[in-house]
Amino acid sequence: QVHLVESGGGLVQAGGSLRLSCAASGRTFNSYIMGWFRRAPGKERESLAAISWSGGNTYYADSVKGRFTISRDNTKNTVYLQMNDLKPEDTAVYYCAARMVVTSEYDYWGQGTQVTVSS
Repeated sequence: QVHLVESGGGLVQAGGSLRLSCAASGRTFNSYIMGWFRRAPGKERESLAAISWSGGNTYYADSVKGRFTISRDNTKNTVYLQMNDLKPEDTAVYYCAARMVVTSEYDYWGQGTQVTVSS
């Protein structure tokens, strides 16, 4: 069982930055692959980034590559998403999620945090 709570969302102007945090509680946080997703109104959920248990391997969607950075601090049971050069199309509810290395689906999800980028 893993519980995830996102924070750090808010309203920013285009070109601004935000850092999202995802605090995890439960067993063996550092055994999980962590990911960030987002869902905009009327659109499907989009995978943005993922990070391995060690932090050595990362994945980014093309839409955020070069602008967003995922990181994790296992000593704090926290994963971060640094978002720079935000664009209006980044407006969405952002979710963090966790899965075991041996599985192919994310089993645990946070409740989301709203990010709104104005132009």
